[in-house]
Amino acid sequence: MSSKLLPLALCAFICTVAHAEPYFAVQQGLKCMACHVNPTGGGMRNVYGETWGQTVLPARYIAADGAEPWTGELNRYVALGGNLRADASVTDIPHQKTQTAFDVEEMRVYLEVRAIPDRLSVYVDQRIAPGGSINSEAYGRLWFHEHHLYVKAGQMYLPYGLRLQDDTAFIRQVPGINFATPDRGVELGLETDQWSAQFTMSNGTAGGPAAGSGKQYSLRAEYVRSLGRIGASFNLNDAAAGKRQMQNLFAGLRTGPVAWLGEADYIVDDSLGPRRKQALGLVEADWRIRQGHNLKLTAEYFDPDIDVSNDAQNRFSLVWEFTPMQFVQLRIGARNYDGIPQNDLENRRVLFAQLNGYF
Repeated sequence: MSSKLLPLALCAFICTVAHAEPYFAVQQGLKCMACHVNPTGGGMRNVYGETWGQTVLPARYIAADGAEPWTGELNRYVALGGNLRADASVTDIPHQKTQTAFDVEEMRVYLEVRAIPDRLSVYVDQRIAPGGSINSEAYGRLWFHEHHLYVKAGQMYLPYGLRLQDDTAFIRQVPGINFATPDRGVELGLETDQWSAQFTMSNGTAGGPAAGSGKQYSLRAEYVRSLGRIGASFNLNDAAAGKRQMQNLFAGLRTGPVAWLGEADYIVDDSLGPRRKQALGLVEADWRIRQGHNLKLTAEYFDPDIDVSNDAQNRFSLVWEFTPMQFVQLRIGARNYDGIPQNDLENRRVLFAQLNGYF
């Protein structure tokens, strides 16, 4: 390891900075903003996040002769980052031919311009593939009161529950708050040593123009300690088609090399005609077998209408994540869906492999 990289690596080990997904934050005992530019997590990594992803996460660090380590910092005022995910999958649906597909899930670039470093900045998360270029986040953020309070305005991911990378998880797909559905509004945030809280008022149109006078209100609070965390979220979308109210409890716990995640959601939806009450949840265990290797096991539940019997769905996943060196991760997994017998799609099986490049 080069002498220039050593201080950053030591800081990453001593500060145990989190990276990428919620289970990393649980493993390390810190909040998402320890590693991400966005206080609510996801998107661009800060200097500590980049260092952790190069020195602690992979099985091996490969040094480039004579080159400075990548930190994302072009200079004091500008930082750059990105992600690329490519997939291959085999889907087996009962009574149908097996489907095989190759796809680019996403390619994103991140840019932060700091007009006043550590105080005022503009942040952009641009999805450039597949298809045409689509803006995911574009906002200005102002920190004040000794970096404990902030306000940001523009287009952003809404704060709600666990921010899993997998948008197909029931707790991401059913509430409709995920990486594919940013919204335009204003967010107020609080960050202390142990508390993280956000309140957002937005259009409630998943990034589209405002529709009518109704707005969407999101509130999320989380208490973080070294061995675990607990939090709650509330979301109300007062849309013209009908109100949709969502609430959840979520938590994380570290037990040795295993990090546990859990979330339980309850939704009351008047926007689909007759009122529908829904329940869903997730339990996830991430076992850090050794450096560079993680085994992920998840069990999920979704009841699309509590008042209707025998319509619940389950999903079970087993995923091996291998990070052989910095900037590259391979994920291989299997998912089994278990739903009502009459619906073939709810009883499919999926095998997949994903290559993730990050910087």
